[in-house]
Amino acid sequence: MNGKKSGEPTVLRTDEKNVCTLTLNRPRARNALTLKMIDSVTSELQALKTDTSIRVVILAGAGPVFCSGHDLKQLKDYNDPEWTLTLFERCAEMMLTLTQIPQPVIARVHGTATAAGCQLVATCDLAIASDDAKFATPGVNIGLFCSTPMVALSRNIGRKRAMQMLLTGEPITAKDAETAGLINTAVPSGMLDETVDKLVGSICSKSPRILEIGKNAFYEQIDKNIAEAYAYTAAVMARNMMEDDCVEGIDAFIAKRPPEWAKLRE
Repeated sequence: MNGKKSGEPTVLRTDEKNVCTLTLNRPRARNALTLKMIDSVTSELQALKTDTSIRVVILAGAGPVFCSGHDLKQLKDYNDPEWTLTLFERCAEMMLTLTQIPQPVIARVHGTATAAGCQLVATCDLAIASDDAKFATPGVNIGLFCSTPMVALSRNIGRKRAMQMLLTGEPITAKDAETAGLINTAVPSGMLDETVDKLVGSICSKSPRILEIGKNAFYEQIDKNIAEAYAYTAAVMARNMMEDDCVEGIDAFIAKRPPEWAKLRE
């Protein structure tokens, strides 16, 4: 497919200290997602599940935009029901894996995030965007309703705003995305990296083990009814109290000293 030189990886991984950056790398194709690219992202995320050296993951895009969604040329070329189902199932697997890895994942968004690109933003645990970024689920404009992006979108923002985006396909601004809860904050483009770095620093000051417990609990309880959610999280907190990092954290608080966290899953 067009969009990158032959043999060039579709996803780049860069590790710096305790932070892994995964960069979508089809800039000339606006980082449109091919099946190969989806599988590459999933493979990197699966490897991160057991990588105790990484505390935070950043998802970024090379070139002028974050991600334009699925590669429509590939969808047209492989117009086969079985292959198409495989594509969307693999994409769903990638999205679920983002929520299943122990590390918090931050979307670093610039340019545009449309369709499955918007789905990626909605799926990441946190998202910081430049204030000139745009977000959309425009599938309705080409006769392909954004049904899978709708899953993540409708779990992040209110129903009326989600339906407006899905039914009209019209983009919203970064400021509107922030107000709607699709992203955490919109900042001037020159401050994007600084803001992401600040968020990374805050997360890295916390216990990796406790963050893992909390992230897993968040996604487990979110779709339960309120009684089931309280029963589940009460049990989680009781187990959390037995963790060494909880004992250390409480001792440090009482002694008015910085805590010394154990490594993730030693």
